Amino acid sequence: MSRGRAGIRGNRSTPATVIGSVLLLLLYALPLYWLVTTSLKSLDDVFADSASLFFVPTLQAYIDVWNGGFVNSALNSVIIAVLTTAIVLLIGIPTAYGLARANGAVVSIGLGLLMVLQMVPSTSSLIPLYRLLAQSHLTGTFLGVAIASAAATLPFAVLLLRPFFSAVPVAIEEAAAIDGAGRMQRFFLIVLPICRNGIATVGTLAFIGAWGEFLFAITFLTDPNQYPVSALLAQQVSTYGINWPGLMAVSVFVSIPTVLIFLFGQRMLIGGITMGSVR
Repeated sequence: MSRGRAGIRGNRSTPATVIGSVLLLLLYALPLYWLVTTSLKSLDDVFADSASLFFVPTLQAYIDVWNGGFVNSALNSVIIAVLTTAIVLLIGIPTAYGLARANGAVVSIGLGLLMVLQMVPSTSSLIPLYRLLAQSHLTGTFLGVAIASAAATLPFAVLLLRPFFSAVPVAIEEAAAIDGAGRMQRFFLIVLPICRNGIATVGTLAFIGAWGEFLFAITFLTDPNQYPVSALLAQQVSTYGINWPGLMAVSVFVSIPTVLIFLFGQRMLIGGITMGSVR
């Protein structure tokens, strides 16, 4: 009984935790409030003295953005994100599994290289990637952008996936081998289902990262009609000024998929990231 009461007392909110929660809520809610309200203003209201609290809401910014090619840009972003996620998983899963099952200096060298590659800034790889893609005739294609984006994401994906495969006991695979299961059968029917949370976490993070891709897209794509939503976001800033309502409207549209993913998969994402970083 004493332990139960202690647990109940420990779960009760103290004034300090309540104040901290309120401060964190305000810290994250105020920028979101400013983002949404600015998208509902006219350009004149943005610079008005009383526009911060009192203004007439309008959806004109959303209408302009929608009619300005948002659907096409969003479709381009979806294609790039899906291709990037597929490449990351196709290469990252077997690589992480191999590093989890291998022993010796090969693992240490491999992990060290992955950590070094993860720290390399994307800007320093633009010229080498452009040359490789140009030689392969992949510049100006969504696949070329996806390959470049996947190359930047793969080190993180492998480092995050490896602990999940390491947590799978080798004895389970050995027992399946005794029953006559081949290596591929053991991998697809036993190992992958056990590590599905980690795979889903890596896939989700890869998709979110590729959804906001900008640098590789504007570098490797030649047709403006192929540009993703991040380029549409940049177009709201011109030499004549910043279209603040349009900029915020695009930001709201772009953030919707990310918010939905975190709302419906937050437990899986938090658990996957925690396990991948601790083990």
